[in-house]
Amino acid sequence: MVNVAILGFGTVGSGVAEVLTTNGGIIDHRVNDLVRLKYIVDVRDFPDSPYADLFVKDFAVLENDPELDIVVETIGGAKIALDFTTRALKAGKSVVTSNKELVAAHGYELLQLAKEHGCSYLFEASVGGGIPILRPLTSCLAANELEEVTGILNGTTNYILTRMIKAGLTFDQALAEAQANGYAEKDPTADVDGHDACRKICILAALSFGRHVYPDQVPTQGIRQVTLEDVAYADSVGYKIKLLGRCLRQPEGRVCAFVAPHLVPGDNPLAGVEDVFNAIAVTGNAIGDVMFYGRGAGKLPTASAVVADVIDIAKDLKKDRHNGWEEGAPDLVVSADILSSPWYVRARMSVDEAKKRCGDIQLLARSGAPAGEAAFLTAPMTEPELREKLSGADAGSVFRVLA
Repeated sequence: MVNVAILGFGTVGSGVAEVLTTNGGIIDHRVNDLVRLKYIVDVRDFPDSPYADLFVKDFAVLENDPELDIVVETIGGAKIALDFTTRALKAGKSVVTSNKELVAAHGYELLQLAKEHGCSYLFEASVGGGIPILRPLTSCLAANELEEVTGILNGTTNYILTRMIKAGLTFDQALAEAQANGYAEKDPTADVDGHDACRKICILAALSFGRHVYPDQVPTQGIRQVTLEDVAYADSVGYKIKLLGRCLRQPEGRVCAFVAPHLVPGDNPLAGVEDVFNAIAVTGNAIGDVMFYGRGAGKLPTASAVVADVIDIAKDLKKDRHNGWEEGAPDLVVSADILSSPWYVRARMSVDEAKKRCGDIQLLARSGAPAGEAAFLTAPMTEPELREKLSGADAGSVFRVLA
């Protein structure tokens, strides 16, 4: 028998319990053993829960149980979750998590700890929710040298941008709607300021390129500054504005990683990803381009990925899954300033001044544009080159264009 414990009985934790019990027969068959939920740890009481007899409040009960094999961490954050995960791994118990903040900040050390103690640390649900992406990167695409990963990694921001594009809502209106529908937290900072996408692109970069990338190494820009004017200008030439996390292989083993709004051309599959859906495009030197698409969050989609990791471990509790990476370094991540691309600019200036400053440009138009406002796409250039051309100008919005 394989015994499992869940840390935290919130949205994801309760979903994991539901999947483990509802699909218990299928899971037992696929593992060729009995997989049973033995404990749930939460500081709250759930007397009416069907799992009421499984709740404990002292993590030491799990830590000291020699019959407990797998701990599912769904607490979130990088404080209590880090302590419990560390203690579980040191006790020789494999850990499965959906906690992108913890993996992005401490993945390397936790993977090393798992290896030292003959257990596993798996985190498929930490990036794409229910979308299979991490295991495909390390197994299905293992014959490739991966060159680039670009993704819509946050369902909340994608929903907000979709509503701005399709319904003409302002950012504040779309955010309020997302909160009312349960897609955004009361404090939406992690989503709308890009921190959630940053953590996910760190994990993708580490698995793709083999070294730990820390969130504070990744320049991150959210979507608060995207306006309906920008949406209209982009739409006039068949582009959609999307918040993208990107990581690109660079010479000498370095990585370029960043998060920022982009104008995405309509013929790119990412442009058609709407509402709370996520998509991750991967480029390999043998496979070319592939894309993974689906719901990036939600109770059961995320629980599905978590339980898939549980099943993988339960099939062979001592297997070395080779899902780690090497430690990072201060000089590992290089600035996106080296990347040349077209740019979208909206500024208070005349068309003549725009042409004088930026040379060969594609002018954009929208209904109701005020006199003295120019919006245009530039020729490919680096961001420092663009900043120099716009020096002293009243530029309202500047976004990279995904070429």
